[in-house]
Amino acid sequence: MSQYGDKVHLPLRHAGKVRELYTVDGGGTERILMVATDNISAYDHVLSTPIPDKGAILTQLSLWWFDQLADLVDNHVVSGDVPAAVAGRGTLVESLDMVEVECVARGYLTGSGWAEYQESRTVCGVPLAAGLRDGDKLPEPIFTPAIKAPLGEHDENVDFATVARLHGENLAAELRDLTLAIYTRAEEIAAERGIILADTKFEFGRRADGTLVLADEVLTPDSSRFWDAEAWRPGEALPSFDKQYVRDWLAKESGWDKASDTPPPPLPAEVVAATRDRYLEAFRRLTGREFVPFPAA
Repeated sequence: MSQYGDKVHLPLRHAGKVRELYTVDGGGTERILMVATDNISAYDHVLSTPIPDKGAILTQLSLWWFDQLADLVDNHVVSGDVPAAVAGRGTLVESLDMVEVECVARGYLTGSGWAEYQESRTVCGVPLAAGLRDGDKLPEPIFTPAIKAPLGEHDENVDFATVARLHGENLAAELRDLTLAIYTRAEEIAAERGIILADTKFEFGRRADGTLVLADEVLTPDSSRFWDAEAWRPGEALPSFDKQYVRDWLAKESGWDKASDTPPPPLPAEVVAATRDRYLEAFRRLTGREFVPFPAA
């Protein structure tokens, strides 16, 4: 269900977990108004409790990252000139033919990669050395793609060969090489600011001429795992600037059984506030400025 449709007065194209897409007729060229809500998702559920300003924080952080990467890859941003009702959280973007692959880059072993490694010493078909710990830095970043699943289902981690079979060897290689190049650039930028970019995921679309374009959100706390470099201790707790805090509360403190059919419980006020603080801290440390809900045009 749309949260902003009655405010932007545009045809709703798609309402996802945390973003809404509206069709904009740009004088014969179709554009999309992408609006980030304050919804937060975890364990394939959209939680009933929003995080205030989350959509605007992630939108503005994505725009900052697109600027940092502009010489490396084209992006889908057309303009920040959007209806006043979604200022700060809305972006006018290109309409692209999206590639249905979650392009994940990992520079550190953790999360689902760590779980797979413990069973097979591999991550998405990439063999790794024995003896690694949760949180260890990998010798070099690896491409560990996933196939996007329908709403409410888990994305499926796959190997490179699967992406090549589904999309062709050339496109698969282009996705891998571009994903790793962007990760390498972003990891260096984050490191300069005392933040470890453990892993992240990108989405790409294609223009009519076949050009791959970086789309959706990019390098935000929702699509990335950020750690404080000073607090990084492989094999121990890894405090993060992302929504792992919410996942941990749901899994360890809420009493909710994520394997059940019961929806997750509402987030307590203190969890909401602490989560928002983590998003704000990531924004401040990466961009070097304070977050303003409605930035000047």
